[in-house]
Amino acid sequence: MKLTIERAALLKSLGHVQSVVERRNTIPILSNVKIEAGDGAVCLNATDMDLDIVEQAIADVATPGSTTVSAHTLYDIVRKLPDGAQVSMDGGGDGQVILSAGRSRFTLASLPIDEFPVLSGGDLPHQFTVTAAELRSLIDRTRFAISTEETRYYLNGIYLHCADRDGTALLRAVATDGHRLASVEIPLPSGAEAMPGVIVPRKAVAELRKLIDETGDDVNVSLSESKIRFAFDAAVLTSKLIDGTFPDYQRVIPEGNDKVMEVDCSGFAAAVDRVSAISSDKSRVIKLSLDGETLLLSASSPEHGSATEELEIVYDGDLLEIGFNSAYLLDVTRQIEGETARFTMADAASPTVMQEMDDASALYVLMPMRV
Repeated sequence: MKLTIERAALLKSLGHVQSVVERRNTIPILSNVKIEAGDGAVCLNATDMDLDIVEQAIADVATPGSTTVSAHTLYDIVRKLPDGAQVSMDGGGDGQVILSAGRSRFTLASLPIDEFPVLSGGDLPHQFTVTAAELRSLIDRTRFAISTEETRYYLNGIYLHCADRDGTALLRAVATDGHRLASVEIPLPSGAEAMPGVIVPRKAVAELRKLIDETGDDVNVSLSESKIRFAFDAAVLTSKLIDGTFPDYQRVIPEGNDKVMEVDCSGFAAAVDRVSAISSDKSRVIKLSLDGETLLLSASSPEHGSATEELEIVYDGDLLEIGFNSAYLLDVTRQIEGETARFTMADAASPTVMQEMDDASALYVLMPMRV
C-alpha cells in the first residue's frame, strides 16, 4: 500500500473514526483503524464492536492495499503536523507502516487486516431518508434527557419510532431519565411506515451528531430490529441497537393539567440561570411562585444565602408554588426555539408539561421537586 493525502482531509476523517475507539482495549485490533487504499480514495474504518464508522477521503493512491494501525497514535501524529502538509503512507505487509510528511518520518506497528472485525454486514429491511436538519432537531432536542444510569440500560438512548397525532403519521424521538422526558417529532418519511421502535445508544447518538454538523445533505437511514445505519456522502455509521423495551412513556405525560402559564422563554431562562447561582450544589432546587401575572423565582442555600427575581407572565390560575431542579429546567428552556414557552401544571407534586407556544412537535415533561 502506498498513498499520499492532504493533512486536512486525513485529519477530518480520522477525527470522526478515532473517537469510536476506546482508550483502553483488551483486544489489540480494536485499538486500530483499518486503512484501505484504492481508486483515488482512502477508506478509514474503526469499531468498538457496538458502533462502526467508515469514512472515505480523496487520496493519490500509487499502490492499492490495506493495513491497520493504532487509531489514537495516527490521529495524534496527523494533528501535530503543520497545515498544508502532504502525508505519505507506505507499507503494511511487514508489520510496519511508514508515515512521512516534510522532514518528519514515523514508523508505526501494524496488525493483520484479517483480524479486523466486520460489523457493517446484515440485512437492514427498513430504509428511509431524512434531511440533516430534521435529524439534528430530533437529536438536539432530546439527547439531554438520555439517562446515564447503567442499571436502566433501556433508557441509555433515544427511542425512535412511528407515532400518530390527530391522524398525522409521525417519526418520533423520545428520551427520558425518570426525572424529565423529551419528545420531538417530524413528518413520517416515506419508507419508515413499517419500522420497529428502536433505541439508538447514547454513544451512537453523540458520534452521529458530529457527522451531521459536516453535511447539509440528506441522510439515508436503514435499520432492522438489532442494527441501524446512517449513510452520509462520505461516511457511514452503523450501530447495534439497545436490546430492551422502552417504557410506555405516554403514561407519564399528564392529560388533565389545568394551570397554564405563558412566559417569555429567553427572559425566563436567563432569570433561572441567575437565581440558580445561589441554590445548593446538591439539590439545585429553584422555586416558582405563580400569583396572577407575576412569577417569583427564588432559591436559597444555608452556605450561600438566597436570591429572588420577578417576571411578568400570563396566568389566570390559583396561587401555585412548585419546585424544579434548575439544571433540568434550563436544559428544557434551551431547547424551546420560539419566543414564548407554555407550562401546563396541576399541582406542586405532579409532572409539568412544557411546550413552545406555536410548535406542537416538541413536548417536555419535568418532575417537580419538594421545596
